[in-house]
Amino acid sequence: MTTQARKPAAKADPKLANAWKTKAGRDLTEAELLAMPESEYMNEKQIDFFRARLQEQKDDLLSNAGQTTENLREDTTIVPDPADRATIEEEHALELRTRDRERKLLKKIAQSLARLDSGDYGYCDETGEPIGLARLLARPTATLSLEAQQRRELKQKMFGD
Repeated sequence: MTTQARKPAAKADPKLANAWKTKAGRDLTEAELLAMPESEYMNEKQIDFFRARLQEQKDDLLSNAGQTTENLREDTTIVPDPADRATIEEEHALELRTRDRERKLLKKIAQSLARLDSGDYGYCDETGEPIGLARLLARPTATLSLEAQQRRELKQKMFGD
């Protein structure tokens, strides 16, 4: 058995580690957010950062919804060729499925914004432990820690819904 030398942990850039102290939360970069000390988890600047990120996602989704309505109205012309008509119908179905997923995401975003207001954002629904900044950056609407989510998926896989 060989012993491998462990690499020393990369030191956080001191500029990043203290940048959050002088910036507004919504102006922080992801790197600056991740460089914050753990003791500052879900402080006002982090809450401000995630509120801005969620609001931006919400605005993008709402503008996409308006575009979908226009696209569906434009393509209602009667096409005599059955193959062309089938293609248009398939494109409409795909766009409607995408909008349905976005509608569900909008509901999750609204719930996340409400959790921000109540002070529950960033903490696992099942365990009450911090979800973690990296997970929230990847999925701002997360309500479960990674471990709790894995347990839930394993149960669903074993026992079905």
